[in-house]
Amino acid sequence: MSKNVVTKQNNGVSQVLKNRFVQGILASALFLQIGIWVRNFAVLLYVMEMTKGDAFAISMISVAEFAPIFIFSFIGGTFADRWKPKKTMIWCETLSSISVFAVLITLMFGTWKIVFFVTLISAILSQFSQPSGMKLFKQHLSAEQIQLAMSIYQTIFAIFMVLGPILGTFIFHSFGIYISIIITGIAFLLAAAVLLFLPKDLENDNEKKEITLLQEMLDGIKYVKKKKALTLLGLCFMAAGLGIGLIQPLGIFIVTEQLGLSKESLQWLLTVNGGGMIVGGALAMVFAKNVAPQKMLIVGMLGQAIGIGIIGYSTNLWVTLTAQLFSGLALPCIQIGINTLIIQNSDTDFIGRVNGILSPLFTGSMVVTMSIAGSLKAMFSLSTMYEGTALLFIIGLLCILPIYNLKPVITVESEINDKGGAAQHES
Repeated sequence: MSKNVVTKQNNGVSQVLKNRFVQGILASALFLQIGIWVRNFAVLLYVMEMTKGDAFAISMISVAEFAPIFIFSFIGGTFADRWKPKKTMIWCETLSSISVFAVLITLMFGTWKIVFFVTLISAILSQFSQPSGMKLFKQHLSAEQIQLAMSIYQTIFAIFMVLGPILGTFIFHSFGIYISIIITGIAFLLAAAVLLFLPKDLENDNEKKEITLLQEMLDGIKYVKKKKALTLLGLCFMAAGLGIGLIQPLGIFIVTEQLGLSKESLQWLLTVNGGGMIVGGALAMVFAKNVAPQKMLIVGMLGQAIGIGIIGYSTNLWVTLTAQLFSGLALPCIQIGINTLIIQNSDTDFIGRVNGILSPLFTGSMVVTMSIAGSLKAMFSLSTMYEGTALLFIIGLLCILPIYNLKPVITVESEINDKGGAAQHES
């Protein structure tokens, strides 16, 4: 890459980072990630202690985190299209913080099993907040800036793949479950406070329309069915979701059973994976303007299939770490590709519903296999389950191939007609 191209790219990053919206959303994401990682590891390690490593109980943590996505995503996305996105996000993060402190009080005076609700309630509220965030990206950034801003945004997640497990494990072992939950609640509250400094919400025409919630949901389904890229993305989601669900709760058993290490060593595998994500996110920023999102997604799906396949076979720590690194390099391509495809191929008034339709296809499939992962572990080897996941990623990749050469789509802001058509032109 020439020096001029690098300089131009650096200028692009600098301009995006000067955007008031980008600054606010990144700061909020920072606090959210602190809260989420402290919560996730506190709940995981606490449940392992209380159940002595019961696979079913551990898998239920993931069910509590992802089941609300399947149940509430479409409803949350529809309301996100109706409501003002900034206000929606602030209320969701505030209510999430309040719920965390409510669970803490119950935990102190009641049963330890209430700890599952720390994850459950936050996951429900995020179904209203997350599509609102995507809508803000569409409103406040140009088409050229979206993929670059999304790359920077995903890099924060990558950094916390390194720091998050270490931070969460340290806080839990140093201070226990109560302090961990308190820190989670404070972090969520700070995330809400930062959002107050975002630019004022734009007027939402949907708030003035006299249309039923059910009709808006039906319009959203018609809209997605008319978009080839979104339909194929949904099929890709389903295949990947089925695969991820098989292994999502079982990473800790790769550490304890296949590698013969202590459960705390999981943080080091996640750290290496996060290191790969940071590098992958940086590379994605470099190529964001030159690589179509569907091509970035295909590269990511292939990389994940290879990495997961190797992890499933490996009994050597260094081979497993190398595969984790490779998998981490590929993951930002998937995340950035998916989010950019949704934003670029959706009109602003439909982003919430598009996200609300596609997300359940992924998480619904994931929850199905996740809920039986503990039982399947008793029937099949870890290797078999990981190789099955790799195969499902390949199937998902094949679903995206038909739009490999799809040209950029310019969406025309229009209403769904009686037949559910959406105006769309290809450049």
